[in-house]
Amino acid sequence: MKTWIAAAIAAVVLAVPGLALAHGGHTHKVLGTVTDVDLPHIDVTTTDKKTVTIMLDASTKITRGQAKVADTDIKLGDRISAETLEKGGMMMVQTLKLGTPAPAKK
Repeated sequence: MKTWIAAAIAAVVLAVPGLALAHGGHTHKVLGTVTDVDLPHIDVTTTDKKTVTIMLDASTKITRGQAKVADTDIKLGDRISAETLEKGGMMMVQTLKLGTPAPAKK
């Protein structure tokens, strides 16, 4: 009986750190097209057609190609690739790469 209890305790001890790390501390990637710009946040329609709001702050690094650009250079229709971390229920952007606007639909 004591072996079973020890095994259960060991399983819980080993599982708890995995659960704690499963949701925080890792980067999320957002790929899509900018559908709304209301700084400091932007809305992006992702490649799987979901709308995601991401937040920019002073530490966000924004580039278009090799050039650094300002958040005011983000325009509707820009294609983006963003790496975010979840903080306080918000997706905070660490790096944002701007591409070219999506082609107009005919």
